Amino acid sequence: MINRLVAALIFVPIAVILIALAVSNRSPVSFTVDPFNPGNPALTLELPLFIWLFAALGLGMIIGSLATWFKQGRYRREARESKRKADNLSDQIKSRPAATTLPAPSS
Repeated sequence: MINRLVAALIFVPIAVILIALAVSNRSPVSFTVDPFNPGNPALTLELPLFIWLFAALGLGMIIGSLATWFKQGRYRREARESKRKADNLSDQIKSRPAATTLPAPSS
């Protein structure tokens, strides 16, 4: 129940802001890939500004996620190696014959 309330308190205002941003930025904006001839229609794409903003946001999230994933690769590799070592030790313990009881210490 608390998770739903927190999600509503976070996502509803974000949704309202994004909808307001989309409605207020509906005018078309040109994006051209050719800086020397910006009027070239083959290399120019005209879309509303909010689409460019959302595309930039999504691309930034993807690039940031990939950078984080690559940066943390070392830790994932160490975790795999530690798990492999732990599994090997566990297998060795399981395959070892049952230990006999130790004699009681003499005083």
